[in-house]
Amino acid sequence: MSLGTIAAGSRIKLHFALKFSDEQTVDSTFEREAPTLTIGDGNLLPGFEAYLIGLTTGDHKVFTVPPEEAFGQQNPQNIQEMKRSTFPADMPVAPGLMVSFADAQGAELPGLISEVNGDWVSVDFNHPLAGKTLLFEVQILEVHNAD
Repeated sequence: MSLGTIAAGSRIKLHFALKFSDEQTVDSTFEREAPTLTIGDGNLLPGFEAYLIGLTTGDHKVFTVPPEEAFGQQNPQNIQEMKRSTFPADMPVAPGLMVSFADAQGAELPGLISEVNGDWVSVDFNHPLAGKTLLFEVQILEVHNAD
């Protein structure tokens, strides 16, 4: 067992869970294989990585992460109004439906239909967790310091 302290570049094995403030789980690795990642490799958002710095093997903590350190605030400019005719005629367009679009480079861009009002459909392109305060539970299993 490694007893290193997490710093930039550390390779760590951990369990984590993301939960809403009401304890509803969004994602968790506690019931499956624990991932291994390197601090700074882009697998975790920098806001989440900041909470790991200074932790050591065996630490089990829960942090409250505000939207600014997680997926950001909702941006009203990311809600687009589209004509109903933009969607296939046989598509059941309704609030709550996740629809995949292609951006200018052809990459997939998911959008959530938030409202249907006559011939107009509101599509929210914000990250689904934007604007949410999250609980970030971590259990550090191994730490290998950067050499």
